[in-house]
Amino acid sequence: MRRRDVGGSSHSLRHSEDYVYFERMELYCKQLNPHACRSYLVGREGEAEVVLIDPVLEHVHEYRQLIEGEALQLQQVVDTHTHADHISGAAALKDVTDCLYMMHEDAPARCANFRVHDGFQWDCLGEPVKVLHTPGHTRDSICLVFPEWIFTGDTLFLDDGGAGRDDLPGGDAGHHWESLKRLQGLPDQLLVYPAHDYRGRQPTSLGRQKHSNPHMQHQSREEFVRYLEDLRLGAADWMKDVLKANYACARDPGAAWVPVDSPACEVKGTLNLGANEVDVESITAATLRERLGSNQVPLLLDVREEYELSGELGHIEGIHHIPIESLAHRLPELEKAAGGKKGRIVAVCRSGARAYTAAQILGQAGFSGVQVLEGGMISWNM
Repeated sequence: MRRRDVGGSSHSLRHSEDYVYFERMELYCKQLNPHACRSYLVGREGEAEVVLIDPVLEHVHEYRQLIEGEALQLQQVVDTHTHADHISGAAALKDVTDCLYMMHEDAPARCANFRVHDGFQWDCLGEPVKVLHTPGHTRDSICLVFPEWIFTGDTLFLDDGGAGRDDLPGGDAGHHWESLKRLQGLPDQLLVYPAHDYRGRQPTSLGRQKHSNPHMQHQSREEFVRYLEDLRLGAADWMKDVLKANYACARDPGAAWVPVDSPACEVKGTLNLGANEVDVESITAATLRERLGSNQVPLLLDVREEYELSGELGHIEGIHHIPIESLAHRLPELEKAAGGKKGRIVAVCRSGARAYTAAQILGQAGFSGVQVLEGGMISWNM
């Protein structure tokens, strides 16, 4: 198997029809599911014992086929939190394999029989793993910190996916900000393995997420809470049914209806009118410079925080500044500045992630001439 560098460490990557395989020294991690819900099988080369993280009930048969086919022994199943977009397969796996079912001590699932607390030192197949209690998306959210990996559940997704929403029962934006601040203090080289990805991204380093993920850009708790309140659009009713099924340790996949691969756990996953499906156009820094020197000058909407405008990346002259957390409340102001909802607007931020979110919000609101500065101010300054 060939080696390649990922996130500053030596790893190997192998694709197959059913999963992507990542390896670190003797430990390996198989990403099992082919869709948005990520389940990970962790094991050690040459040994039978394995651990399964965030299993999905509808795939339990496939998990068992894999485990039995490779003569493995399921030691533990772990749910990083109480899921709202799928029924967990952990209870069913515990029934048929007699494995331990691990969750945080605040988890409401009655069948979890291995409860952990913040700071718990978990011996995972002989590997030292620290459990972090990271509430926000749910009260019982945890992250699992391996020496070179971090399984973040819905506490942190990848890049512009942000993180799990905080408007479900038990969610709290302020607690989520505090949890993300804890992740800010962890080593940059950790590879991030989230419980969901809706756009086919592969795990990248926590260092990258600190710079590219909009959930990790807010300097204060107040800014972060305002940002999420502006995007808090209400959980779908079916998600509450899924939560109830998981509280009750359901073993029947039909216990709650779940739409296939809905991005519902993302912070903006239930935007009306399918805003996540809105095509967002981008514009390069070179093309924008040409436009600014022509008679087709667009309105430059900078959605960063005010302190960033005078930071090392500076700002483009003539911007209209509306921080992302205030955008939803200031749409009439923007419509007037742009000369109507058909006016040309270029959304700008540090790297492009927040600008992309802004373009989605504007697209839902009926603005039709919006583009995103590709690479944000980082690209502009290159």
